[in-house]
Parts: sequence; structure tokens; C-alpha cells
Amino acid sequence: MKTSQRDPRLITVRRGGTLQDREHRLLAAWAADCAAHVLHFFEQSRPGDDRPRQAIAQARAWARSEISMMDARRAACAAHAAARAVSGPAQAAARAAGHAVAVAHMADHELGGAAYAIRAVRAAMPDSPSGAAGRRECRWQRAQLPARIRKLVLDDQRLRNAKLGSLFDA
Repeated sequence: MKTSQRDPRLITVRRGGTLQDREHRLLAAWAADCAAHVLHFFEQSRPGDDRPRQAIAQARAWARSEISMMDARRAACAAHAAARAVSGPAQAAARAAGHAVAVAHMADHELGGAAYAIRAVRAAMPDSPSGAAGRRECRWQRAQLPARIRKLVLDDQRLRNAKLGSLFDA
């Protein structure tokens, strides 16, 4: 598979891929869990700004079929706007939330939520020996994976790990 070509396993059947709605929604819920795990980094920096928290809630609402994809996209834009107002771990945490809710639009954003969560932990603990904190976060994320999407996500991590700076070397 060429790196510029999207993995058909992460494209919904409606768009010519093989991803079923149930798995798509599980990907969004898992990405929301990853983002929620590091949300405190953003909230400590900007306690009055709830855009990333709302994005995570919207990701979960989309996963339960309660909101539209367009509602989810608006929440993603808001979380990314919040990320532009901060730096370091707070920025990575807000980006994790933005990518988590963006899974509704494109399933392959699932790794964005996870990757930015790992980046948030690494940025918050820069003295962690050889990136140990990031590896712990990656292992925590993998422990949260529902069995139904586990192979898909782990395959995607393996395929895109080099492009993402080896974040998924747990």
C-alpha cells in the first residue's frame, strides 16, 4: 500500500471501503477515551475553556448515534482552535480531543487522538527516561481497545508508526 493511499479498512462501506458503522463508532469512542485520559493537561492551563471537553463529549455522542457528523466536525474545529491558544502538553491534549471527534468524519483520525495523547504525556514529562512515560501511555491506550477493533488499530499503528515519530513503540 502506498503511504498516500488511505487504508480501505478505515474507509466506510458507503465510501467504497470495508469499515462497518459499528467499528467506526468504536474507533471514535476509543479515541475519545485516549483524549479524555490527558484532558487535564489542557484544563490545568485553561480552566475556563471547555472546547476540548465538549469535543470529547461530542465524539462519544457521535459514537452513540446521537449527533450528526457535521456536529462532530464543528466540535473538532473548536477543539483545534482551543489548541492554537496554548502550547506544550495543553496543546497536544486539545489536539487529541479534536482528532477524537474528527473520527466521525474520517475514521483514520483515530490515531491522531491517540498520538496527540502520547505527545501530551511526553511533553508533560520531558525528563522521563527514554520516553518511558509515552510508552506507558501507549500501553494504557492499547489496554482500552475493544476486541472488535484491536487488530485494526494495532495494524494501523504499525503501518503509520514511522510517519508518527515512533510514538507507538510500546
